[in-house]
Amino acid sequence: MEMKKKLLKPRLLSLTVLCGIALAFASCANEDVAQAGNGTDTENDKNLTMFVAGEPVTRTSMEQTGKFFWESGDYIYVKDDDNVWRKSSNAPTAKTASFKFKVPGKFGGKATYKVYYPGKNSSNDQVVISSSQTQVKPNTTDHFGVSGDCGMADATGVVGGKSFSFKLDHQATYLIFQPYTSNTVLQNCYLTKIEVNSDDDITDTYTLDPVTGTLSGTGSGKQIVLTTQGSGAYANGFPLTNAAASVETNGAYMVIKPGTHTLKIRYWVKDIVTNVEGTITKVIPSRGYAANTYYNLAANLNTRVYSGHDYYTWDAQQNYWSGYEWDSANPTQPTTNGTTGSNAPIIGSDVSRHPRPSGPYQYHDAATSLFKTLPNSNEISWYVMKGSPRWDADELWVTMGHLYKGGIWLKKIDQIATDEHVTLAHMKAVAADNTTDLRNTAVLFDNPPSTTLPTATELPNYFYLPALGGHPEAIIYGQHGGSGTLKDVGVAGHFWSSSSYTGYVGGGLSYASAQGMTFNSSKVSFENFFEIWYGAVAMPFE
Repeated sequence: MEMKKKLLKPRLLSLTVLCGIALAFASCANEDVAQAGNGTDTENDKNLTMFVAGEPVTRTSMEQTGKFFWESGDYIYVKDDDNVWRKSSNAPTAKTASFKFKVPGKFGGKATYKVYYPGKNSSNDQVVISSSQTQVKPNTTDHFGVSGDCGMADATGVVGGKSFSFKLDHQATYLIFQPYTSNTVLQNCYLTKIEVNSDDDITDTYTLDPVTGTLSGTGSGKQIVLTTQGSGAYANGFPLTNAAASVETNGAYMVIKPGTHTLKIRYWVKDIVTNVEGTITKVIPSRGYAANTYYNLAANLNTRVYSGHDYYTWDAQQNYWSGYEWDSANPTQPTTNGTTGSNAPIIGSDVSRHPRPSGPYQYHDAATSLFKTLPNSNEISWYVMKGSPRWDADELWVTMGHLYKGGIWLKKIDQIATDEHVTLAHMKAVAADNTTDLRNTAVLFDNPPSTTLPTATELPNYFYLPALGGHPEAIIYGQHGGSGTLKDVGVAGHFWSSSSYTGYVGGGLSYASAQGMTFNSSKVSFENFFEIWYGAVAMPFE
């Protein structure tokens, strides 16, 4: 049976034709079926029956051309005429295109016998699809046998004969990962492992069922980790130097149980210079994964790259470092924690970067186009209290030429409305206590985040906010003050809402604050007293 391929096109994961692999398997009927050193019948073999695997589709690992091969240590199992399990007395000693297996026991009463290949970690008709798989170099499937590859075949011959031939029908499913990135920071990193989480079982012990011709049994394992590290050039992992999908560069192969699955895939990436290691998460919505079929998964890892232009004082027309951004012609913006840049906005002078509030004692809705897209103060409280916040210490992102990790997953606003049985209009009008209007009443809300990450089925209903930090310091009127210092990157997030409040006005300065969200690993809060000259993040929520 020819292995089939599938091209998936899920919402968050682009899938492409597998580069460099010709997978139209050619039949090699005239191929020599004997492996050197194992193909000669001798007197010692007179009590053995030959089970001959002689076509490319029978093999248990796959080379770049798409042909399958038997590997060293592969054994087959057959029930003899007395219904006794028999293991082949020999196995390949090296990679080979075909092999003549010698099986002890009583055979000859039938013209057809069922052959079982349970993989290298199992026996008889039992199959273990491993939850821990390892591939030591890109674009190789030498690990299939120990990972859970398996199959069955009808070996045919004549009654009373001593030789039976078969073609293995594989019963596992194969995922082929092809991550790529055009971001220069990520291109200097390595892929160390791929973690696949499913909504149902994809790993456990199963049975090769001769009646249905499939794997039977229900397991409990929902996570498989494929380690992508070896030796030499791959001691640190597989490279990410490719800007397009390339199996030659970092193609990684995983064996899973067939079935209908929703998959959450976490690509573990490491910067070996800074030792920062974390994940980039993708989701494939529920779909069927057939046996004896491979699925090409090409993943663009550029999705969490932030420009560094997201820091603003509240309702400003231009970003905090406008004209002095880190990637501009005159870069004075700080790019790492604890560093200070010059040319921060001045209160009362840089109106486009720091508008002056009016007042006193007035609440304001944002006027600029960007800030109008932000959630208002009431909506922020719903995210905090009903958004089921999940702190993720490992999710990677890039900003201003540096790799960071740390952030929070929150339910999307539509999902909160559904779960809480309220309308979106209601969430704009009142806070999560269903009573207070935070646009004219000062009440604080906070909630400790969970460290349990959203599951594969939950994740499509969540969105991610990075801990971008900011410039959370006051500015003295007419001066820069200490606000040019970047703080909390990778540690905390400070995000504006579209709502603000002007307090006491005196001495030429209005005391003004704006509402927003702040979070870290221990607390997610609605804040009523963000001073509007803080350099916090202005970014629409989902």
